[in-house]
Amino acid sequence: MKHWRRWLVGLAALPFIATVLFFLAAWIGSSIPRNSDWTEPAEGITIIVETNGVHTGIVMPVTSAVKDWRETFPSAGETRPDGQMPTHIAVGWGEKEVFLNTPTWADLKASTALRIAFQGGEGLLKVGHYVRPAPSTYHRPVRLRPHEYARLVERIEVALPPLAPGTMRHSYDSFEPGTRSYDARGRYTLANTCNQWIGDVLAFAGIEMGLWTPLAGGVMKWIPEPGSRRGETWVAPSSAQDAAEEP
Repeated sequence: MKHWRRWLVGLAALPFIATVLFFLAAWIGSSIPRNSDWTEPAEGITIIVETNGVHTGIVMPVTSAVKDWRETFPSAGETRPDGQMPTHIAVGWGEKEVFLNTPTWADLKASTALRIAFQGGEGLLKVGHYVRPAPSTYHRPVRLRPHEYARLVERIEVALPPLAPGTMRHSYDSFEPGTRSYDARGRYTLANTCNQWIGDVLAFAGIEMGLWTPLAGGVMKWIPEPGSRRGETWVAPSSAQDAAEEP
């Protein structure tokens, strides 16, 4: 009887042990640098690496000398629900079912979580539309050289399935206002998460980034907060809304 009791206790402890090992591996993996010799240029194209504490994303100008995102994402050239034209897009990659039908953790079905944990899920690109995004702790600007930004663009576009000539890319409605979702390549797994995708895109562009970044913190710890660089000044926004967008 005691033998069975110990076996059951050990079995019940496995999820806890697995979770601890996952977080430990994530911390170690995200601390191993890629592109350790990278330095931020004094001039270039500014992007923003954003986070909500769980997901990360890359915010980019709609148009620049390197890329016009309206050519790739039709929604980038459309007015937002508030009537304004977006100046920037925010791109993130993730699991299709979660991005389309899970606005809060309370809406996450146990069957969906188990499927993702053991089988993975289809990828999806989520594109937000911002107007003059302002720096904040959760929206950290980074300058890239034009060729680095071109590599970043290349890596994002590789995630999109090819289009037939003369067709327009289809997008899905989102539970997030002003956001559209687009079909994407890749399979979401616990090893290849939304944050790992962001880390890989940034590293491909040449930015210093952790080797394995399955969690948001593993990405953001490589991106300095506004005002933390020597000689840089920054005034904190007055509200959370200001942190995302200037009026």
